[in-house]
Amino acid sequence: MEQQDSGSQKKRTLAFNVVSTQTHKGFGAGSINLNDVSSVIIDGGEAYIDIGAMHAKSRVERGIKFSPNKEDVPNGRKVWVVWVAVDRSGEGAYYAGATACEMLIDSEARRGWKILADHVNRLDYAIKRRFMLDELSAEEKKALKDLLIRHNAEWWERSPEELKQALDV
Repeated sequence: MEQQDSGSQKKRTLAFNVVSTQTHKGFGAGSINLNDVSSVIIDGGEAYIDIGAMHAKSRVERGIKFSPNKEDVPNGRKVWVVWVAVDRSGEGAYYAGATACEMLIDSEARRGWKILADHVNRLDYAIKRRFMLDELSAEEKKALKDLLIRHNAEWWERSPEELKQALDV
């Protein structure tokens, strides 16, 4: 897209601003700010933060060829990506949104299953301050809850009751 300005030409390009803290008004408005979102991996009952999942390059995803067909991964183990959004209020930061996305990973065969559109949609839901954690098992919920509390107990205390109830096991 080109724009004329006082007789000179300036070329504007559309950029996907991932790390900008700038408030956009006008061209490029509506970019998604991912600064306040983290990714948690739950694998085998263990939960840990892995920011690599933001770009499908978490520790468990590296070297895996993904298929949209579940039957292509008959020996896959269940692994979850949990998108966790943090927000701030007058009292301080808190966990504002959390959504879980399922994957199957077969490390030996280097094959995996996930639905990318589901991961993108659930990331969007977390950014929009929703909680979607019902599909996690009791063990997985406990691991996520323990990680969130261990990471920052004050944030946990300020978090909505909806999150605390969703992870109450």
